[in-house]
Amino acid sequence: MSENQPYTYITLSLRPDSDPHLRLSFHTSTLQASAGILIDTARPYLEFSSTEANVHISTTGAGLVTDADLATAREIFHAAARYLADCECLHAEQADKDVTDPAT
Repeated sequence: MSENQPYTYITLSLRPDSDPHLRLSFHTSTLQASAGILIDTARPYLEFSSTEANVHISTTGAGLVTDADLATAREIFHAAARYLADCECLHAEQADKDVTDPAT
């Protein structure tokens, strides 16, 4: 696989006497994000999906939304805002380079 080709990388580690560990890395233009409320349980959810994998995030325990749930949602929000800002900055830098660099 070429370094610049899209991919989704998934690993699952299972060790005796420890919790399973799942890691997903999305490097694909097919990634989609959505959010909403699960109708049957009135729980909010966040979903990331690609052609290779789906990840669903929701509140703990299928009960009331807790302070911990709010803290997690805020952490996701701030991380997404940082990701957006970094993408916009790098995109602008790349666009400037394309215009001013005769080698590209």
